[in-house]
Parts: sequence; structure tokens; C-alpha cells
Amino acid sequence: MPDLRTQLVTRVRDVLSHALGSARTRLATARAERDAAVARLHRTREAATRIPVRVGAERDRRLAELTDRYAAQLTRLAEQAARAAACEAPGAAGAEWPGWQPTPVVRGERPGALRIGTVRVADGPPVPALVPLLDAGHVHLSGPDRAGCDAVVATLLLRALGRANPGAIRLVGYDPDHLGGGLAGFAPLSTAGLLTFVGPGGLARLLDDLVDQIRRINETVLAGEYRSLRELATATGRRPEPWRIAVLLGGEELSRHERSQLDRVVRTGAACGVHLVVRGIDLPDEPVVRRVAVGADETHLDSCPGLPVRLDPPPPPGLVTETSREIAARVNAGPPPTPFTDLLPPPDEMWREDSAHGLTAPIGDGPQGRPVLLTLGDYPPHALIGGPSGTGKTNLIFAWIGSLAARYSPAELEFYLLDFKEGVSFARFAQGRRDPSWLPHMRLVGINVNTDREFGLALLRFLAEELRRRADAAKRHEVTKLSELRAVDPEGRWPRIVAVVDEFQMLLAGRDALAREAADLLEDLARRGRSQGIHLVLASQDVRGIEALWGRPALVAQFTLRIAMPKALRILAERNDAAQTLPRHHAVINAESGMPEGNQVARIPAASDWATWSDLQHRLWRMRPPDAAPARLFDGDAIPRLDEAPDFVALRPLGTSGGEHVGGDPAGPGDPVRPEATDPERAAGGPNGAGDGTKTRTTSGGANGVAGPERTGGARGPVALLGEIIDVQARSAGMRLPRAPGRNLAVLGTGVDEACAVLDAAARSLRRQHRPGTARFSIACLDPDADSAARSLYEALGDDAAWYDEEDIADLMAETAEGLGRGTAPGEPHYLLLYAVDAAAGHLAATVGRRSGLDHLRYVLHNGPERRTHTFAWWRGVARMRADLGGPAARTDQIGAWVALDVQGAELTTSLYPAAGSGPDWYPRPWRGLFFDRSVHRTGQVIIPYGPAR
Repeated sequence: MPDLRTQLVTRVRDVLSHALGSARTRLATARAERDAAVARLHRTREAATRIPVRVGAERDRRLAELTDRYAAQLTRLAEQAARAAACEAPGAAGAEWPGWQPTPVVRGERPGALRIGTVRVADGPPVPALVPLLDAGHVHLSGPDRAGCDAVVATLLLRALGRANPGAIRLVGYDPDHLGGGLAGFAPLSTAGLLTFVGPGGLARLLDDLVDQIRRINETVLAGEYRSLRELATATGRRPEPWRIAVLLGGEELSRHERSQLDRVVRTGAACGVHLVVRGIDLPDEPVVRRVAVGADETHLDSCPGLPVRLDPPPPPGLVTETSREIAARVNAGPPPTPFTDLLPPPDEMWREDSAHGLTAPIGDGPQGRPVLLTLGDYPPHALIGGPSGTGKTNLIFAWIGSLAARYSPAELEFYLLDFKEGVSFARFAQGRRDPSWLPHMRLVGINVNTDREFGLALLRFLAEELRRRADAAKRHEVTKLSELRAVDPEGRWPRIVAVVDEFQMLLAGRDALAREAADLLEDLARRGRSQGIHLVLASQDVRGIEALWGRPALVAQFTLRIAMPKALRILAERNDAAQTLPRHHAVINAESGMPEGNQVARIPAASDWATWSDLQHRLWRMRPPDAAPARLFDGDAIPRLDEAPDFVALRPLGTSGGEHVGGDPAGPGDPVRPEATDPERAAGGPNGAGDGTKTRTTSGGANGVAGPERTGGARGPVALLGEIIDVQARSAGMRLPRAPGRNLAVLGTGVDEACAVLDAAARSLRRQHRPGTARFSIACLDPDADSAARSLYEALGDDAAWYDEEDIADLMAETAEGLGRGTAPGEPHYLLLYAVDAAAGHLAATVGRRSGLDHLRYVLHNGPERRTHTFAWWRGVARMRADLGGPAARTDQIGAWVALDVQGAELTTSLYPAAGSGPDWYPRPWRGLFFDRSVHRTGQVIIPYGPAR
């Protein structure tokens, strides 16, 4: 038992000891954990005390970073907003007043919004505060600060004026309290009709007028095609209506009618360019209304109510007045012309039109921006253009020609131009030294013909012959009109012809035979030309004093298309004064014989300056047909040259057989001598060969009655060319020299250069028709002033020429007379060229044998032509020639032809000029002569002596 107790005690002691150890271990562990927990708690408490500081610092850092980023972003946004505002309000719409100046919108550009002040966001740059007005809406001003409201009104109006072209804004002021004083700075605009004031009680009329304008624009301008003028301008590049801004500054309570009209304007005005700037009158709440609240300290816009606006200072009064004055001056001077390119079709559509039924082309823009068309056809057939000098007649002609030429090819349309005023503006249509191009449609250009009315008559004669030719062709095909002729003869060439005569009154000036014939031809062409596609366009400064038109109402009545330039008189009907109020660069187009109901106003583009026209002409020139020939250019101030004359170039030496001329007959005046195959001008009877291409030859001599070259045989003889005929075809005036009595030429007058030129051309042309050694030329010069020209001719003729002076001229006449008196068969041709033969009267009066030198001269003149001896003598006066021929009663039939220079027509009496009366209608003109050949002429023929050969 004791052992058991001892074992139990031992075991209990071991268990207790183990338990105690385990408890101690756990206690130590617990204490360690407690110490660790206490340490963690301590560390946690220490960390907890450090975190707020660190979090606060991080928070402060992040907040500072966000603040900086926000400020930078605000700055960038403000800069972007400023740039956007500059784009939205460019130039005068947003510039500050120092250095401000108008910057009108260019074509296709929007006027933009208008700056009234600035907005500052935080520390960013100031951003312009903009108010949209033009094409955008209306502006309503409110607030107690009247001065601030007036400053905003002045700012808006001046900036709007600066962004619009002069005259594109019209202001209407309604200021019943101050009677327009709020707009006093803009008063100069009223001188151009750009500012009107409505007095107290006139608000209803003002609103009614605005409503009528809106209705008219919707009906006639927009016409359902566009929703607004802005859309129309964007689509077409043109703005046909001005902006209208009504400034309403206070007033009494509106009536029901005024309120309803005001509401209509607010709702519909912006689309039609009608805008309101209002203070003191309530406007309805509409999206197009922009509201500006002007306070004593701050101003606010309804578009950004939270941002105060700092208003710009009002524009300086001097700037307002000066700008208004400049705009008014430019408007009074007239609007600038539109671009010439507006009249032209796209390049790929040029020459696509058909002229069978007429010619139609735009001439400019109408008030609504639509093209105004000009038509020439069966109706209206002809046009009459009138206007004082400097109003743009020539420019209009250029614009019309360019518009037609771009649409119709040369096969469809041909032009003939004649300018009776001094100038060369039409010369650019023909080939020139400065510009080798020409307008392919142009067949004839006459410039500087103010003293050569004969050229105008020649053009009318040519057109009359062309009319006859077309009428004959129409009869053959049993039709009556050009359109029908073209349909039945598609292979023929039947273009429409437009003949333009500027300052045509000079052609009809006076009461002479030329004016009467020209008026007769004009009347016939005007009456019958329409059916055959020949159209006349006559331009004049004033038709009142044209005596040739008196008593010819039927002639003027044919010109149903009337075009009146500003201040034109007697072009439109008597009760139609529309031209009196036209601005510059505009014209009244009227196709109803000038009656008021036919008026259309067109703004004419600038077409006559060199660069503008050259672009079109070069384009059309490059499109010309391969066989196109340059237009014939007649310059009344230019002297033609013999070596460039087609008839001279075509002359060839003649064959001889037994002393007789047997070769082909050279061309005389009126003879188309150039080869037909290479000269369509002569082949078709005109400078262009207009017609069906049938080649015709002149067999009756044309203007001078000399037969054509198809006649051969020696009896006709050579031809002496004397000068250029003033006619359409650039022919040479010539004198045929057959073996017939009287085939001698007298040159009459004191003009040394002209007389020498006539003799020179005659000798050189004759020399060209003879082989060397087959003809003799005897030159006698008795005037020292002519010696140089005579010597030059003598040297040019070479061995075939002999020289005589005053000492031996009597021997020349005696030898020649002696040779003629032998009675033998005619020998070689002998041509005597006597310069100032009247100066040799003393030497010729001496007797040689039984006869004097004058007797020998008369004998040679009388008998020489039948024996191929022809005399070309220059007498320095008609009386001097008569004295040499035997006295005042002497016969002059041995002088078969003469050229009168500075000799009055009354001196050329019956024996020289057999027509009834006191002589031909001739007066001396520089470098002109009157040629008369009694064998072929009924009347004298004005010629231009050829200049010296190069």
C-alpha cells in the first residue's frame, strides 16, 4: 500500500510538475504575446499619429497638382476660346478700336459674330464676348445703364458695317425719345440712302415695311429653293439682298398690330437678312433672340449667364463718323463690278450651244442675284446701246462678246466690229504684235475710223450682200428663216452674224449721200436681217442729234432690245427714266422697245481690262478650228504697206508675144487675185467667207468695175495699184492700163508724201508685172521735197528706169512724142512718172522744133496710151493741171483717172467728175485720196496711199 501511495504521490508530483512547467511555459508565451501585442499597439499608436500628417501632405500635394492642372487647362481653354472667337469674329468684327478698320467679307465668307466686350475665366486670358447678329438673329438690350446700352448699340453697328461690303447693310433708326440722337455718329450714311430715321408714331409703318421686305424676299428671291439668304449665298457665292438692321430705341407701349408685326419680324426676319437691335421694347422668347443685360457693374449674356462681361469702350466718335463717310462715298461712287468669270460657262461646256434659233447669253446679275440674259434672234433681232462717255458701253460690249463667244463656236457665230471713236480697245480681238492670239469668232475689226465713214458704209454693203446671198439660198431651198435653212442645208455654213458699231452716229452724221445710203442700208438690214441671222448692235452716246434717222421711225423700231447705261438719254421710252438713277457698272436691259414694264437692271462685270479678257481669248484661241484665219484689222491711223498688200503679192510678170500682152490678166481693184483654195475670204465674197462655202468670183469689178482675173488676153493690160480701198476686203485700188485713150493718171494736190506714195505704188506694181528689160520707166522729179522718194523709186526699178530733171524734161517729152509720131507698131510699155510736173512749166514752154514742151506733153497724154505709153503725173493743183493742158476751157478726157489729195471737192468740176452738181462729196483728210476712174466709176473711191516699202 505504501508503495502504491508513494507511486501515486510521485505520479501526482510529476503531473503537477509537468502542469506547472506547462503553465509556466504558457505564461511565458502569453507574456511574450502580451509584450508583442503591447509593442504592436505602441507601434500602431505611433503609426496612427504619423498617418494624418502624411495623408494631409499627400492630399495637399494632390490638391495643388489638380489646381495647377485645372488652371493650365483653363488657360488653354481660354486661349482656344480666344482663337475660336477670333475665327468667329475676324477682322473688324473682333478687332480692338486702336487700329480698327473695315474688313469686308470676301466671296463665300460668313460675316461672323460681333464682339461687345471680354470675359475673364479665373486667371486665364480675356475671351471675346460675341453676339451673333448678321444672318443669325436679333439682339435685345436691357438694364438701367443707358450709356452702356448705347455703347453696345454703337459697337454692334460699327462692327457690322465694317464686316459688310459698302452698301450691303441698310440701317433704320427709331428713337422717339432722342429723335435719332443715339445714332448721330452714323448720320453720313444717310447721304447714300443707307440710314433712314423714323419719327415718333412711325413704328407701325417701319414694321409693316420690314414685313413686306421679308415677304418679297421669300416669294421672289428664295422662291422655295433656299431656306435663307445665307444658304443662297453659300450655294451661289452671291448675296442678292442687303442686310437690313432696324434699331428700335424705346418708345410707348406697342399696339396690338405693332406687337404682331414685331413678332413676325422676330420669327422670320433672320432668314431674310432682316434684324432687330432693340432697347426698351420687349421681344418674344425665340431662339434667334440674343439678350444682353447691361448693368452698372456687370453685364451678362444669355448664352453664358454665369460669366460677367466686361464691355469694350464705345467706339471713338471720330471713327464712327469717318467710317460712315467712307462707306457712303463708296456707295455713291457705285458698287464694284462683278467678276467677268461669272458670265462664262465651265471650260468643258464651252462652245456647246446651237445658234439655229438665236443667241442667248448672260450679261450680268440682276437684283436677286440671278443672271440677266440677252437674246438676239427673231425677237428681239437687234440692240441699241446708249450712255454718256465713261459709263461702260465698251465694257458691256466686251462682256457680251465674251459671254457669247464662250458659248457658241465660230461655226455658230461670227462678229464684225467697228469703232468710230478714237481708240484701239477693239484691236485686241485681232492678231497683234503684243499678243499673237485672236478671237476665233471675229472676222472684221475696224478701229480709229472716226474720219473714215466709208469703211462703215463698206461694212453695211458687205452685210447687205451677205443678206442677199442668204435670202437667195433660202429661196432655193423654199424656206424663209435661218433656222429652217440650216435644217434643210446642214452641210452649208450659216453662222449668225453680229455686227457691232460703236458710236454709230458718226456714220450717219451730216446730210450727204454717204449718210443717206448708210441709213438706207441700215433700215434694210434691220428689217430683213432678223430672218437670215444678221443682227445689228449699235452703240451711241446720244441718238437725239442723228439727222439721218429723222423721219425713219421704222428703223429705230426694229431695235427692240435697248440697253441703257447710267444717265442714258433717248434709248428707253420717253416715260422710262430708269437709267437716270442707275449706279456705276449697271445697265437697264429692256427687250420691249424701252417700255418701263420691260426693265431689268443688271450689274455688268469688268471685262475690258487686258488681263481679264486675255485669259478667255487665249483659251478660245487654243480651241480654234485648224483652218481658222485671223480677223481682218482695219486701223484708220495705220498706213498700209504695198509689199504687204495681198493684191501686190499676187502680181506676176506678164508674157509678151509680138508686143502684145498674152499672159494671165493680173488682178485689178475688186479682183480676188489670191488663190481660191487658200483664201476663203475672197472665195466667199468677204473677209470670212461667211455662207455656204460656194466660191464666187467678181466678174464686174466689184467696187471699181474692173473685170476679174478669169478674163485673159492682152487687150486688158497691166494694172497700176494706187492704194488700199477703204472696204471690208482689204483690196487694192488699181487702174487698168489697156491700149485705150485716156489711160493716164493725174495726182492732184500739194501733199508731197501722199503724191509720192501714189506714184511709187503705181510704178512698183507695174514693174512687178514686167520681166526685166521688157518695160521702160522714165522718172522726172521737179520738186526738191520729192527728190528723196523719187530717187528711192529710181534705184528700186534698176536698169529699166531713166532719170530726168527740170533741165532735160523737155527732151524727155520731145523724144517720147517723136517716138509716138512715127506711127509704128506699139513697142515695149513705157511709163512716165512726172513728179510736180507743173513746176516745169517754164522749161516746157520753150519750143523744141515747131512745138513746145507743153505741146509734147499734151501729145503724149493724148496719143500715148494707145501705143502703151502711159503717164502718171503729179500736179500740185487742179488749176495748174488745167493750165498745162491748155487753159480753163481745155479738155481733160486724156486724163482717164485721177487721185485728189488735199483738193476740195468743188474744184473737181464737171470735166473731171461728170456727176451732176458742184463736184464730189470730198474734203481733204490726212493720208487719204479720192480716186476716180472715168471708165469704171460712177462716184469717187476713197483710198489710202501705200506707205514706203520696207
